[in-house]
Amino acid sequence: MKLMQLADACICCGGHDLASSPAVLMPFVASRALGQEPLEITAEWGLRDLRPGMAYTLCHSLQCRACGALFLDYRFTPAQMAALYEGYRGPAYTQQRERFEPGYAATVAQDYTRRHAYIAEVEAWLAPRLPERPLILDWGGGDGSNTPFLGRARVQVHDISGAALAEGAERADPHATPDHDLLVCTQVLEHVADPLAVLQELLPLMAPHTLLYLEVPHEALVRQHPPGTDLTPRKRHWHEHVNFFTENSLRRLAARTGLCVADTLRLPFDNGARQGEVLSLLLTKENP
Repeated sequence: MKLMQLADACICCGGHDLASSPAVLMPFVASRALGQEPLEITAEWGLRDLRPGMAYTLCHSLQCRACGALFLDYRFTPAQMAALYEGYRGPAYTQQRERFEPGYAATVAQDYTRRHAYIAEVEAWLAPRLPERPLILDWGGGDGSNTPFLGRARVQVHDISGAALAEGAERADPHATPDHDLLVCTQVLEHVADPLAVLQELLPLMAPHTLLYLEVPHEALVRQHPPGTDLTPRKRHWHEHVNFFTENSLRRLAARTGLCVADTLRLPFDNGARQGEVLSLLLTKENP
């Protein structure tokens, strides 16, 4: 059995100069990925040195002083990742999350059942660089409902959740010869244990002409503080987003794979239940 590792280097640039502060792993993630439940310590235990109260899964917030990446010290194993995202946002997942986070099903979960309005702006940004009916591979695209150009392109989706695909999307063959015009990786890197490994996995899927659209949340905690701020004391809890990126950290990550940045995009969004901003890089294998 592969044991979970604790990060000792930056997940983006590989640096070892890390700030650290104690934090808590949210109970839903701890339960689903690690099998750990919150525990109440009571006076009846008769313990001399522990105060009564709730015990949760402890962790640390780490931040790279070189590139600004902020991340959870726990790096989940493939088996733990599979447990966390099995049936992602499906009935069993939603029911379990509702137990820990009452109101999730009626609010946040509903936000993911419709196509996000900001995707139209992403399409407008990408369209001038693509053929009229591009071939698209969405890596980690869920059911494909938020893949750019869905319904106007041939869209193939690869996702570990096994979710049923939206109309207009087809299951990808990750071993097919790379000939896609656009490779999409949106809202994925914030979830994974090793973002560098994901980008390295994508490289063989890119033909010389392929564009890679890489999108992550530009988290409010990162946006609201100037570069160089130690954010670790402000990040007291971790949920399914285990990596928070700055533009610098995302650029440094891409550079480690040899990919070149053709353009960047910061796009505010308001989906009703959630407001925020996405941070995106458009990457190529060669200098544009």
